[in-house]
Amino acid sequence: MGEESSGRESTTWEPTAAGVLRLPSGRLVRGRGLRHPLPAGPVPDFALYLLGKEPPAVEWEARWVRWPDFRLPSDRAATARSLREALARAGGERVEIACGGGRGRTGTALACLAVLDGVPNAEAVAYVRAHYARGAVETPWQKRYVGRFEGPVA
Repeated sequence: MGEESSGRESTTWEPTAAGVLRLPSGRLVRGRGLRHPLPAGPVPDFALYLLGKEPPAVEWEARWVRWPDFRLPSDRAATARSLREALARAGGERVEIACGGGRGRTGTALACLAVLDGVPNAEAVAYVRAHYARGAVETPWQKRYVGRFEGPVA
């Protein structure tokens, strides 16, 4: 990929930055909790915010997915579309996935991204717990959601 015309230093995250998950394809996605301060360094190009109510406006492109704390997304089809878009954009942009604490909903979404990226459903939660946060995916129904999430489209 050639130089980016916007003048930004890099088009993706630094692999060792806090909260950055490397998917099997090499794509990097940052997970974080919105109740914590914005990490130092570059801001996202695109973000999915997984919250029960609409988040405050940010300076970058963001999409809100209605997803109450400790629950599942309100619109599963729209969530799947948003996750597919996030994965596609992570190939060349800084993509952030975030909820309030950065563990349950964020971990669930990251595990779904791992499924889309080729990790078997039955291994996706363990993958995210090993490579993102040990406490990711907090509830049994979030784990079941990942287990039933539809993977890559042939």
